[in-house]
Amino acid sequence: MVEPLDLGRLKVFPLAQRHHLTRVAEILLDPDAEPKPCTPANAALIERCARDVSAARQRGAAVMLIYGAHLLRNGAAQILERMLAAGQLTHLATNGAGTIHDWEYAWFGASTESVEMNVATGTFGTWDETATNIHRAIMAGALDGLGYGRALGRLIHKDGVTLPKVDELAAAIAAEPEHPLTSARADLLWAMRSQGWPAGHTRIEHRWKHASIIAQAYRHGVPLTVHPGIGYDIISNHSVFSGSAIGRAAEWDFKLFGGSVAQLEGGVVLSVGSAIMGPQVFEKSVSCVNNLRLQDGLPVLTNLTIYVVDLQDGGGWDWTQGEPPKTNPAYYLRFCKSYSRMGGAMHYLQCDNATFIHRLYRALAS
Repeated sequence: MVEPLDLGRLKVFPLAQRHHLTRVAEILLDPDAEPKPCTPANAALIERCARDVSAARQRGAAVMLIYGAHLLRNGAAQILERMLAAGQLTHLATNGAGTIHDWEYAWFGASTESVEMNVATGTFGTWDETATNIHRAIMAGALDGLGYGRALGRLIHKDGVTLPKVDELAAAIAAEPEHPLTSARADLLWAMRSQGWPAGHTRIEHRWKHASIIAQAYRHGVPLTVHPGIGYDIISNHSVFSGSAIGRAAEWDFKLFGGSVAQLEGGVVLSVGSAIMGPQVFEKSVSCVNNLRLQDGLPVLTNLTIYVVDLQDGGGWDWTQGEPPKTNPAYYLRFCKSYSRMGGAMHYLQCDNATFIHRLYRALAS
């Protein structure tokens, strides 16, 4: 008979004991510095992308940036802050890894570990502060109706979190068992009791919040949604791990993501280094939006432009011509194929993600 692991027995360690592979001072790109070079074909597509983004914002349409963790790790935070401040991006979305590196940079000034070395010693991901504070953020945020992204952005931006008293939570659960927030209250109550979290305000200073994309999005009032997998991320490697809390926050963020997709008629999608999460979440969201539009007597989304950026070669296929046949290996590149099916024009750039964002920012500023 197979028994589930008892995560309560995990030995976790302070983040200061980890050997960090990347540090804020080493990775952050200066928005005013000269961007790295790219191919003439990519340079032309980036100029075209800048024109599309500008036109979308002029007509009030959404410009969504869906990004993987490497965009943050490659130092693009301050460039994106400039774009957020200029109103050039209306929605950001990332995966769970994007939030973990983001929080660690903001709080500790360093992130990233050797997976191979630390798995062998049973220490991969077993870092107390990371799991504790991300869970504390999303559990507290749920009581205010915040999803994963805005809850964590608030924690970083405001340097802390405020929790209710445990007896108040217990009384609210008993008094209103059918309240929509009962499960969220129960998750927080369990965590406060099992982890010893105090009620009231806990200050958590983030000395490097300028390196946090999530905090900058929260500061500028731009929605940033998080689309994690349960068990995908190192915050699972801790006794505080709560699939229900993470799932609830991700559910709310998926709905918020859909609200921005609904504003994409005439808009632009930038999928930068998100080979799995981006296309998977986007295609489901577009289907939901089209379902509702058809019920309201509206046509489905068709007038949107998608730019997909990754280091892979795109299978040697011209994706502006639609998807290849199943006999072509390029057919199995999910990050291209899914977006090519979404009803708009799709352009693929084989390009370093930070170089793309840096050059796009400069093109928009010129």
